Amino acid sequence: MSIEELAGLLHETAEHHDPFEKSAQPHDWWDWYAAYMDARQSGSSPEEASAAAGKYMEEVKHVSAA
Repeated sequence: MSIEELAGLLHETAEHHDPFEKSAQPHDWWDWYAAYMDARQSGSSPEEASAAAGKYMEEVKHVSAA
């Protein structure tokens, strides 16, 4: 992945993290980012990646969104 592609994926990740950030209890943003980016790099759509990141946060980190 080029630096430009990575920057684009990070920007997308930040945009999709915002709703989770606003509705979840305090958490480390990098955990959500890692789960989202892993899902996107595995072929998930942005919506699927958001769901996967939320599931990871709830099941592994015990952080849930309202």
